[in-house]
Amino acid sequence: MAQKIDGKAIAAAVRAELKEQVAAMTAAGNTPGLAVILVGDDPASRVYVSNKEKACADVGIRSEEFTLPADTTQEQLLELVHTLNAREDIHGILCQLPLPKHLDDKAVIAAIAPEKDVDAFHAANVGHIMIGDYTFLPCTPAGVMELLHRSNIDVAGKHCVVIGRSNIVGKPMAMLLLHENATVTICHSRTQNLKEVCRGADVLVAAVGRAKFVTPDMVKPGAAVIDVGINRDENGKLCGDVDPAVDEVAGWLTPVPGGVGPMTIAMLLKNTVTAAQK
Repeated sequence: MAQKIDGKAIAAAVRAELKEQVAAMTAAGNTPGLAVILVGDDPASRVYVSNKEKACADVGIRSEEFTLPADTTQEQLLELVHTLNAREDIHGILCQLPLPKHLDDKAVIAAIAPEKDVDAFHAANVGHIMIGDYTFLPCTPAGVMELLHRSNIDVAGKHCVVIGRSNIVGKPMAMLLLHENATVTICHSRTQNLKEVCRGADVLVAAVGRAKFVTPDMVKPGAAVIDVGINRDENGKLCGDVDPAVDEVAGWLTPVPGGVGPMTIAMLLKNTVTAAQK
């Protein structure tokens, strides 16, 4: 049986530390402020935004929500971003993705001031991550690193395999592992001998977006397996990218839900506090 990496407990510890920092900052007259932009009425996005607002309130961050109708134009959305860029009491700006199809998310991300880009999606911040000189980290990969650190899993010199090459998780995840001296392999839909590559991993990060994709025969006995996926199984039940049977083989395993998910929001709060400190 794998040792469970409890994301809920670790996220609670991170939030408790942030709460103390925010209390001290507020006492000094600098309350961190986060603006959240939500365009349209996507139910999943609505849930995510509500969770982020609750988390902000929990640690003392002031959050403002800007809800725009689904037919908002690109110009209207960019105008709002520019207004928020100029506001001194807003330290972080987050635009909830995906946007309605007629809007260009790349243009919106590019319009957010890099020093307020608490998702770390702006090209300037991505470049800083590449060279290891960063202020913000993308929330999910940063959350994974925090889980590894607080579980005393040292990646230096280890073979780490990341399944998935998205700009939001896969690519930055690989860079963060590399910065900590891991030997990193990125796998994707064209990877040959995927099973063998994964079986060579001391740390396996699954970020592929396919339910129960990683099976026990893909996992090295005793490996740390981090499940970034959030999917629905054949019965409509929440599940990850990793088959629960991997529990019999792995040394450590993150559950879904309750693993990486809570960490993503905790890292967003951390980025917002960092932005306010800057």
